[in-house]
Amino acid sequence: MIKKFIRKILGVKNKSDAASANQKPTVLSHKDHGIDPQLVSANAIRITQTLQENGFKAFVVGGAVRDLLTGVKPKDFDIATNATPEQVKRLFRRAFIIGRRFQIVHVMFGQDLLEVTTFRGAATDGAPKDEHGRVLRDNTFGEQYEDAARRDFTVNAMYYDPASQVVLDYHGGMKDIKKKTLRIIGVPEARYREDPVRMLRVVRFAAKLGFTIDATTRAPIAVMAPLINNVPAARVFDETLKLLTSGHAMACLQQLRKEGLHHGLMPLLDVVLEQPLGEKFVALALANTDERVQQGKGVSPGFLFASLLWHQVVEKWEAYKAAGEFPIPALHLAADDVLNTQTDALAIQRKIGSDMRDIWAMQPRFDKRVGKTPYKMLEHPRLRAGYDFLLLRCASGEIDEEIGQWWTDFMEGDSTERDRLINTKPKAAEAGPKKRKPRRRAPRKAAAAAEE
Repeated sequence: MIKKFIRKILGVKNKSDAASANQKPTVLSHKDHGIDPQLVSANAIRITQTLQENGFKAFVVGGAVRDLLTGVKPKDFDIATNATPEQVKRLFRRAFIIGRRFQIVHVMFGQDLLEVTTFRGAATDGAPKDEHGRVLRDNTFGEQYEDAARRDFTVNAMYYDPASQVVLDYHGGMKDIKKKTLRIIGVPEARYREDPVRMLRVVRFAAKLGFTIDATTRAPIAVMAPLINNVPAARVFDETLKLLTSGHAMACLQQLRKEGLHHGLMPLLDVVLEQPLGEKFVALALANTDERVQQGKGVSPGFLFASLLWHQVVEKWEAYKAAGEFPIPALHLAADDVLNTQTDALAIQRKIGSDMRDIWAMQPRFDKRVGKTPYKMLEHPRLRAGYDFLLLRCASGEIDEEIGQWWTDFMEGDSTERDRLINTKPKAAEAGPKKRKPRRRAPRKAAAAAEE
């Protein structure tokens, strides 16, 4: 009784009151939301239909619904259901339960992978956490309204049923989409402490969607940014890769710097971007990546990170050469230094690190355009990536464009053209160092006369 009186005076709601406020969603018909059914994945429809036919609730959820509401065809489709992971697994031939922190089911149709999650229950105080408050493991299942409250942002907390074409909106996500605003669900400080990666996600969504971050959502980020250092490096790497392959990579990096989040992600990134040559190189690399993403083409993480970190390699390479190391060993030492630093920060996978090293190591070999070396380069398995990297260096002004053009002609030419190119001295070699003209000596007689 006393507690109720205090809450009434202070206007404080307890957890159950707050939860019940969002138990009933706003129901949006097709007329209200205007989602084009043609943009919905056939396999997503197949999963929801199978689950519903077996007596379960099932909806397309999260970013897919957000994209559908903005008229964009989603790249990935996630499904939410009241079926447990074991029940989902029994309904599909190629289904695999994964995850320790949160159990989810991966359902595969050919190469198409869809993620199916069970509705999450309300967060419990008993869930294992680290000393900073980050939730380590929580597989509590619950009702749909509880699942909606567990999602990060209002625009990601809507559920679409392909069968009825109805959208369920628990937290005013539709209004925020219309206002182009990103707003976190719940108390921002508590949500960021539970999972600091949400600070990176809000940056990615803001840059990708062109949305404004709500002032209350944004306020704690600058202070809580160091919590990202407590997140497993593999998760930070995954989120960084999503940032860089969002189709708006430069906007994401600029937003990261604006919010003060970049220090834990890419050490020395500020130094790179503040150097005119480095900034131009990185901008070209990210623009190239964005273009590929927007065209629906694949992006090589190895090429992307090799581009971002190249000028750190160059700086160390020059330092090793200045210390007396030969050029090729110096390059390998520089690559080792940069990769060791970044592997600690980003958990760069071994395969990606190997690709980066190959791309960097090829660059001095492009300078050798005589003899058998160019023909051997044609057999290199990473030639295309190394060549594209070379063209970036030319476009940024780091090296002469004539080198890139020579290799373009050599790769596209027939055997006769290749022989001609090899036997023709490069322009730089033709010009060579200018020779000093010998001093013209005065005639003996004139010299003798001058002495008299």
